[in-house]
Amino acid sequence: MAVPDFQSLMLPLLRISADGQEHPLAEARGVLAAEFRLGDADREELLPSGRQSKFANRVAWAKAYLAQAGLLLSTRRGHFRISDRGREVLNAEPVRIDIRFLEQYAEFLVFRTPKSGGESLRREQTPNQPDLTETPEEILEAAYLKMGASLATEILVRIKAGTSEFFEHLVVELLLKMGYGGSRSDAGHAVGKAGDEGIDGVISEDRLGLDVVYLQAKKWEGTVGRPEIQKFVGALQGKRAKKGVFITTGAFSGDAASYVEHIEAKVVLIDGRRLADLMIDFEVGVATARTYHVKRIDSDYFDEE
Repeated sequence: MAVPDFQSLMLPLLRISADGQEHPLAEARGVLAAEFRLGDADREELLPSGRQSKFANRVAWAKAYLAQAGLLLSTRRGHFRISDRGREVLNAEPVRIDIRFLEQYAEFLVFRTPKSGGESLRREQTPNQPDLTETPEEILEAAYLKMGASLATEILVRIKAGTSEFFEHLVVELLLKMGYGGSRSDAGHAVGKAGDEGIDGVISEDRLGLDVVYLQAKKWEGTVGRPEIQKFVGALQGKRAKKGVFITTGAFSGDAASYVEHIEAKVVLIDGRRLADLMIDFEVGVATARTYHVKRIDSDYFDEE
């Protein structure tokens, strides 16, 4: 079964606390996983950042929203218990608790409102608000990935519109940022011979030049097939090289990708999308427009011995 959205977890989570006792969030996750019949794969599915499971994140936000509405009390780090208001809500036997339900509480409206003041509160209470199925962190990460994909597409358009000399400079710059080539002059000599719509050469895998990588980089429209990769592997064999990187602005066919998995030499294929992603990761040709710091509570600061 798929991981339920965080609003669907609110009422079951509140029911867990109905006994009035303090409960650890870890225990609640186990009870909820059993109630929703979640398998190990469901519980272990990660957010795009890979730092937390989607299930744990949604349980945490369900608890946070209930606490902001005054239905739960955060007793200490990772623990909670029901409040008097929460007990009243359960006694009324609601069918569902969600954001719209919690908006009846002023504290929750203040929590959900970016600005203070009556105008903001009225804006929060306007009808036809979308029903959120994702937590704030999921929304933030999804927006980040969407913006990254858009940026990668724009990068590729710019690369394809540029000259072969520009592409040569770009690849050298990227390899240096990734730790290859030693110095700029070393990388330039190693890679800086322009070929037909691309560059070819040998570049140091480490700064001391103890190992080398044979490189082929081509501006390419469409799909690079297996024959082109076989030619590259033949060039590797002619130089007695065991490692190679083939970079293209296009894509690789399934045959090409399968071929490199079954040969003795280690060949890495970098298509246009991965090239753009690497440029973003290593900040080549891109600049940071704005930085947002997402902060969490420092529990150690508030713990008193």
